[in-house]
Amino acid sequence: MQSQQTLQKREKSNPIFAEPDKVFDQVREFSESIATRAYEFFDGRGREFGHDLEDWLQAEEQLMRRVPVEVRENATQITVRAEVPGFTVSDIQVTVEPWNLAISGKAEEQRQEKDEWTVYADCASRRFYRSLDLPAEVDPARATAILKDGILEIDLTKAGASQAAKAQVKTA
Repeated sequence: MQSQQTLQKREKSNPIFAEPDKVFDQVREFSESIATRAYEFFDGRGREFGHDLEDWLQAEEQLMRRVPVEVRENATQITVRAEVPGFTVSDIQVTVEPWNLAISGKAEEQRQEKDEWTVYADCASRRFYRSLDLPAEVDPARATAILKDGILEIDLTKAGASQAAKAQVKTA
């Protein structure tokens, strides 16, 4: 019960669930940043052709963090646990569709060091995007997500779970 109250409080201040239309914009933005970085590798190598996949994968590895997930299923629900250390609730968005779950995050860090001779500034952007096909249809309206200690736990209620009921057998 306490976790539900925590989630509701977080949703009011900064919702974790995103609109499905915004997910397409995020995917496009991720793809464009990876393409830009892959082109930098191509250009830096003297524009030598034949390494496009290698450049793309190297750019993807540098810019996007791989998010390990664990998916568990029982008769009424699916639980997805994702490791997202260093990200806050405001950095993460979750989109739930009947057969799909998308988790994305973006956090930017800025660091600046200054002494009398040197000025050093560094900016880093940490991003991730993970899309999962779900093993069963879920009800997006009943999804809950809780972030605790770098673990995002998403509980999804199966679509037919609330409608299932035992039928009493009678004789005629």
